[in-house]
Amino acid sequence: MFQRGNEPIGVALSTLTRWVLSHKRTVVLTWLVLTVAGIAAAGPATDALKPEFSVPDKEGWETNVAIAERYRGTGGDTAPLVPVVKLPVGRSVASPGVGGDLAKLDARLKRALPNARIASYSSTGDRAFVSGDGRTTFAIVYPQPDPDSAFGENPAAERAARGALAAATVGNAPVHLTGFDALAQESGGSEGPGVLLEAVIGGLGALLVLIFVFASFLAVIPLVMAIVSIMTTFLLLLGLTQLTDVSPIVQFLIALIGLGVAIDYSLLVASRWREERSHGRQGDEAVQRAMETAGRAVVFSGITVAIGLLALIALPLPFLRSMGYGGMLIPLVSTLVAITLLPVVLAKLGSRLDWPHRRTDDKASRAWTRWAEAVSRRRWLAAGAGMAVVVALAFAATDLNLGTSDADAMARSGDAKDGLVALEEAGIGEGALLPHEILVGGGTNPEQLAARLNRVEGIHGAVAPRTADWRAGGTALVEAIPVPDSGSDAGAATLRGVRDTAHAAGPDVRVGGQPAANDDFIDAVYGSFPLMIALITITTFILLARAFRSLLLPLKAILLNVLSVAAAWGVLVLVWQHGYGSEAIWGIEATGSVPSWMPLMIFAFLFGLSMDYEVFILSRMREEYDATGSTDTAVVRGIGRTGRLVTSAALILFLAFTAMASGPQTDVKMMATGLAAGILLDATVIRALVVPAVISLMGRWNWWLPRWPARVLRVEPSALTQES
Repeated sequence: MFQRGNEPIGVALSTLTRWVLSHKRTVVLTWLVLTVAGIAAAGPATDALKPEFSVPDKEGWETNVAIAERYRGTGGDTAPLVPVVKLPVGRSVASPGVGGDLAKLDARLKRALPNARIASYSSTGDRAFVSGDGRTTFAIVYPQPDPDSAFGENPAAERAARGALAAATVGNAPVHLTGFDALAQESGGSEGPGVLLEAVIGGLGALLVLIFVFASFLAVIPLVMAIVSIMTTFLLLLGLTQLTDVSPIVQFLIALIGLGVAIDYSLLVASRWREERSHGRQGDEAVQRAMETAGRAVVFSGITVAIGLLALIALPLPFLRSMGYGGMLIPLVSTLVAITLLPVVLAKLGSRLDWPHRRTDDKASRAWTRWAEAVSRRRWLAAGAGMAVVVALAFAATDLNLGTSDADAMARSGDAKDGLVALEEAGIGEGALLPHEILVGGGTNPEQLAARLNRVEGIHGAVAPRTADWRAGGTALVEAIPVPDSGSDAGAATLRGVRDTAHAAGPDVRVGGQPAANDDFIDAVYGSFPLMIALITITTFILLARAFRSLLLPLKAILLNVLSVAAAWGVLVLVWQHGYGSEAIWGIEATGSVPSWMPLMIFAFLFGLSMDYEVFILSRMREEYDATGSTDTAVVRGIGRTGRLVTSAALILFLAFTAMASGPQTDVKMMATGLAAGILLDATVIRALVVPAVISLMGRWNWWLPRWPARVLRVEPSALTQES
């Protein structure tokens, strides 16, 4: 039985379970209608998502908005296409005939991309577009934006430009088309499976794991609950899009986290239901008992996951806040399904589907029980070994370098890769793919500013084109072309030099472009990141302190969760940033940096999912401690009962994220690596090794809750009594 301090939630859940079991038809029909409506709403909801990546009150973002408004949407925070020509040995841009060929090249591009903003050596005569030896030259092409683009990419413009350049030559040399869009297309572009198909693939992997866990047709129930949860969440998402702009990333959160969370909750409740039946309880009684125990853990877990995602509203970026609102729907809907529809399905169909029943649930898993006993006996060794692994990976995360996607890692071969290599070999550098765009007002001379920018360290050249598409409304654009990748330390130093020079030129000079926007993003997000962590920590601590009637258990859970996420970041740094694995597994060289948005997304995914497993394990340990008064017994029985479930749930998500890593895009591979590694580390090293060892070490202090915080939490205090 639960202690009186937890009766309000227990009583409410018992009352709800009795109600749904006495109104089975109403519950089933309600969820059926919501699911069908969700299926119909999934398409419109996805179409209504808006890629609004604004960074309010930041110079880079505001400058890019101004550039887009004044220059017909071209440039600003979009990456240009970059045609590149490497002339044969002995020829240069000054050689006879080369100038005419370059002029024809510009004309081809203007016909293929109407209203594009183009600058080149041919149109400006500026050596900023030429290598030191004169053999390599390039152009900067900002096409009109694609209004249907989800993330700012423009594959249609890339295809049009490539078609225009297919038969073109300059001085008998071919023309390569590079740039971020071109490299993305060569890496597979957006040809990977859609979000719903990814969820289906993940569901098939989940089914195999569930068959192993249940060894009966009961394995289909968690999948059905996941379908209901995901589709209903899409229905609510459609309603949310009518109230506020929502980021397209939310659809991935719903499909992948929705799949994992809904299956986790159903797996926990269904397993406890089988356990209660093996103890002699039948029919509604077994369901009622399962909901009073496992169902209660699901409620606390769902609220905890929702808090982790909702905490994104603490960040000062609209699209991240929208992810907080949208992400919060996932665990809440999954929890509602688990405490309303699942009890009805178990009561009506559970006993029929639990065939052939080849595995008894009367006793805990022998393997996990033996493991827990071994960990308890060697608690210092187990805790030390587990923490050594986690801390080492977390330390690797201190070398995390935030930046844009590394162009060198985007494609392994092809025309776009050849163009990039030509730029790098000529000494122009990868930075040419993301120039700094400086918006100059009427009070400053653009040519004089370009001359000053030419002297900034790390700038290959700066140019102030005089053509009409580079001057509008009393303003002009200056293009400063950096040598280093903007995501590197050298690239960051170059950006600082450009900003200092531009600001010194006058108050009407502002720096835009993708490097500036990315720097603003990092400053806005990670400057507020401690506030987000504090919000999650405080709310989660209060919730778990009430759930487990302890002050130290929630503190330990939060610290281990943060370490678990940091370890996942460390894997990203080692595998991708430093290349210890990316080249061996995928043939992609070290990226040198991690996209600035990725650590934040991994945190949002992993913190809630990791806390899921913690709540499952600690809920069972608390229950066993209340029954026996022994911490060691609670550890052994708790791990014995939940070890297989937590590992199976983690394996389901690990397989889903591994499938994501097979997609063509490098960024997707990187994110999938961090998520898969985080889930695997959390379920094995953290939950199976460190958690039981640390709880065993803490002994009776695990359950310490003095009177004054107990009064605040409105639960009974837990005195430090001698354990039996």
